[in-house]
Amino acid sequence: MPKWMDVSMKLTPGMPVWPGDPAFESVPVASIGDGDSCNLTRLTLSTHLGTHLDAPWHFCPDGLRVDELDPELFFGEALVVEVLNADAVRAEHLPASPLPRRVLFKTRNSLRPENAPFDTDFVAVAPDAAERLVADGARLVGVDGYSVGAHGDTGPTHQILLGAGIPVVEGLRLAGVPAGPCEFVVLPLPIAGGDGAPCRAFVRATV
Repeated sequence: MPKWMDVSMKLTPGMPVWPGDPAFESVPVASIGDGDSCNLTRLTLSTHLGTHLDAPWHFCPDGLRVDELDPELFFGEALVVEVLNADAVRAEHLPASPLPRRVLFKTRNSLRPENAPFDTDFVAVAPDAAERLVADGARLVGVDGYSVGAHGDTGPTHQILLGAGIPVVEGLRLAGVPAGPCEFVVLPLPIAGGDGAPCRAFVRATV
């Protein structure tokens, strides 16, 4: 039986964040070494840091928020679609057969070191691919870039997917994951009324 693979980004000081978002901070507020009864840390982070989920409300005023999403979306079979030699995932890169409920895109983004500086030239999903995902009935989409939409023009792809009620997991690390079917688990923090939430995500190949 293949092993589960952690495909989440580690949260570390200095990690890349979307320009303008708060930087990640991990600040000790109690330490056993200093005589305190326990170790305790204060975190500062965005809801869209590292591996995270975009709830429909992120772009859609009437969209569901993180704590309103059906948890069954977060567990089940998925398809890893590999697009390594393109500047964007387009409809032409998608398989001809109908897409499943959960689709994960593996691109050259996964080859970059986790702590590499923010790169505006990351591979995103083009609107025509997003429209195909909606048409085929996808219910969850995962990408290995900072955003499912291109830098400087994130709106169209987000609007298509989130507008159809499809949450998006961004910031996956899929370098070691083979293309094809897999089991997928993603665990967003249950932030009440959240537009997004950091996640832990796991993949297990089924072939």
